[in-house]
Amino acid sequence: MKFHSSVIFVNDIEKSKDFYVRLLSQDIEHDFGKNVILKCGLAIWEIQPDHLISKRLETRSNSNRFELYFETELIDEAYNKLNNEQVEFLHGIHEEPWGQRAIRFFDHDKHLVEVGEPLETFVNNMSEKGLSVKQIVEKSGIPMETVNGILQNHD
Repeated sequence: MKFHSSVIFVNDIEKSKDFYVRLLSQDIEHDFGKNVILKCGLAIWEIQPDHLISKRLETRSNSNRFELYFETELIDEAYNKLNNEQVEFLHGIHEEPWGQRAIRFFDHDKHLVEVGEPLETFVNNMSEKGLSVKQIVEKSGIPMETVNGILQNHD
């Protein structure tokens, strides 16, 4: 057995496809109408009221017990693109205690979505701000050999 994908239940498949494809730059692997599988491993399903899942589970809940996580080196551009679309933000660009910049917002069905900088990007950003390898290790919790490897590959 192997993990295949995560599924989120949505109210409007067309709005959700537009959100994930146009705003978050994800590609569709399969589009079965009310069931869309994205190449990143996320599936979006518009479950119909007569479906077994809808009959047995509350699929329209707003519990936010998980977060969908994406990464980009262009966090400022991602924020501006989302802000121009009047996406509902949990918060704008925020630097986490470990040095990574991230934004969190909601899709049309109130699923929590995060876009953060990749490890290499935020390590390089801290170095460019003048932090030493030791300071980066202390702030980020990333092992020294990993930080050194990232910085060597950046030069």
